[in-house]
Amino acid sequence: MQQNPRKLTTHQQAVLIQVLLTFPEQQVDVRFSPSVSDARAYAQDFLTVFKAIGWKVSGPESADLPGGREAGLAVVVSEEGRLPASAEALRDALRVYGIEVETVCQSGFDMVTGGFVFAVGSP
Repeated sequence: MQQNPRKLTTHQQAVLIQVLLTFPEQQVDVRFSPSVSDARAYAQDFLTVFKAIGWKVSGPESADLPGGREAGLAVVVSEEGRLPASAEALRDALRVYGIEVETVCQSGFDMVTGGFVFAVGSP
């Protein structure tokens, strides 16, 4: 069992909101691994940020990453090399805090064109 649950601080949330405001109307599906104790709450932190900037958000839904992967955080896109600019900005902003986000390309994955899935897995 995990001792220190992951959580975005208020400052991290504020920075993410400022960075991502430049990408209006983004579509994102938030998912979390049901086998990870803090995944739902951590996913909810990101959902709060995405909703605050007016993104079209669904979730958080319980779902494992494609291919049985267990990345801590992942952006899942349907085409190789087609990471939306908003997802790149999210990934880069989180790296400032030492939070890594993996990019997972999954052909045929059910998502809106130009959208992405933000997945929370194991730490």
